[in-house]
Amino acid sequence: MNRRGFVITLIVLALGMSGVPRAQKPPAAPAGPVVVLETQKGTIEIELFQADAPKSVAHLLALVRNGFYRGLRFHWSQPGVIQIGDPTSRDMSRMDSWGKAGGGRSVGVAEISKRKFEKGIVGLAYLPGQKPTAADSQIFILRAPNPSLDGKYCALGRVIAGMNVVEKIEKPDMLKNAYVKGETPR
Repeated sequence: MNRRGFVITLIVLALGMSGVPRAQKPPAAPAGPVVVLETQKGTIEIELFQADAPKSVAHLLALVRNGFYRGLRFHWSQPGVIQIGDPTSRDMSRMDSWGKAGGGRSVGVAEISKRKFEKGIVGLAYLPGQKPTAADSQIFILRAPNPSLDGKYCALGRVIAGMNVVEKIEKPDMLKNAYVKGETPR
C-alpha cells in the first residue's frame, strides 16, 4: 500500500471509531416468552430465559396464565430489589405476614443460574433456611446488581421494558394484571 492509501485507511479507521453514527441493528427479538406486568405505576415486560430454566419458567407461565398474580401486592421493596408473589398480599390486614406464602406448589427443581444477577434480572425467590427446590410463586426484580445471589438462585428472565416502572414500585403497590404477551389477557 502506498503512503496515500495508508493515510486514507487511517482516516477511515479514525472516523469509524470517533462516534460517527453507524447503522444500528434493530433490537433482537426476545428468545423466550415475554410476561407483561401491569402495575399501578406502569407496565413492565420480562423476557423469560426458557432455555436456562425450562421447568421454573413453565411453572411461572402456568401461574401467570391461571391469573395467580392478578391483584397481588409487592410485599418487598428495597433500594436494590422488589418482590411479589405472596397470595396473602391481597389482604391488607395481613401485611405483617406478607412474604411467607406461595402458590402452594413448589417448582421442585433447583435450576440455579449461571447468569450474573445484574440490574433488571428477575429471579425465583425462596425463603431463608429453605432449599432452592422450595421456590414457588415469589419472584424478585433487581434494581441494582447483586453478585451475592450469583450461583444461589434461578434467574427466570430480565426486564426488557419498563425498568423505570420497576424503580417506582413501593410496598404495597398492586399488580393489576399479568399475562403472556401475544396471548389474550384473562
